[in-house]
Amino acid sequence: MIEIGVINNPRMAQAFVDYLAVQKIDAKVAQTEDGFAICLPAMTHVEVASQELDLFLADPYQEKYQAASWDVADTRTANFSYSSGNMLSNFLLHAGKVTLTIFTLSVVVFVAMYFSMLTQNEFIYAALHFPFDLSFSSLREIWRLFTPAIIHFSVLHLVFNLLWWWYLGGQIENKLGSKKLLLLFLVAALIPNIGQFLLSGPNFGGLSGVVYALVGYIWWTGWLAPAQGIHLPKPYVGFMLVWLVLGFFPIFGLNVANAAHVLGLVVGCGQAFIDHKFKSFN
Repeated sequence: MIEIGVINNPRMAQAFVDYLAVQKIDAKVAQTEDGFAICLPAMTHVEVASQELDLFLADPYQEKYQAASWDVADTRTANFSYSSGNMLSNFLLHAGKVTLTIFTLSVVVFVAMYFSMLTQNEFIYAALHFPFDLSFSSLREIWRLFTPAIIHFSVLHLVFNLLWWWYLGGQIENKLGSKKLLLLFLVAALIPNIGQFLLSGPNFGGLSGVVYALVGYIWWTGWLAPAQGIHLPKPYVGFMLVWLVLGFFPIFGLNVANAAHVLGLVVGCGQAFIDHKFKSFN
């Protein structure tokens, strides 16, 4: 069998194989350590199938792929069988070491802040918040430029950001590697944090600036370099852009770090453009 690519989601992998079947190309799905491999029995259709895979990864939610699954459902002689597994195994399958590290740190910091506030001693926040100024003496504690990204002030704030971090960060780390995600995290924490400080002072926190950088990066990479295999469905992009705009209006009475959101999105889109321009995805 000849492997032409790997898809993380088993249902999407099966949908692509069904589409190939409609195109009279025989293919099967095989589970591997990296995900779900698309395999062909011979070299005959490898070039065509590889081109179709690139198109599929660029926009897997096109109606033609769903229609293909309906067309072959009754004639499929050998379905790819997979189990949904438990929630923990699915969670770990999608995430890499950087994704899990930032996820865990954010949870630990949130719990530690909660218990420190119960004792009326906010030493955790005091150790991690952004510097009060950008003087040389303040920058001796250089970690403060980055650590506001792992500070959260409510359960809803934490859960919303971590779900997006896991979904987006895991996709980048699985496809492009841990170094790429770590670089994105550091740049997308630093620049939006500085921007938010200049706009509103040091009392802010949250992973949302980084999340918007990942949104921008995956969105533009899927557009500029679909062969990289990372993609964000258009409804997700639309939702995040609408949420970005709503942050400028006091609709929900929330204190939103708008500067961090906007700068995060710019950082992500810019990094995707740079990577595409200089072909430095890996």
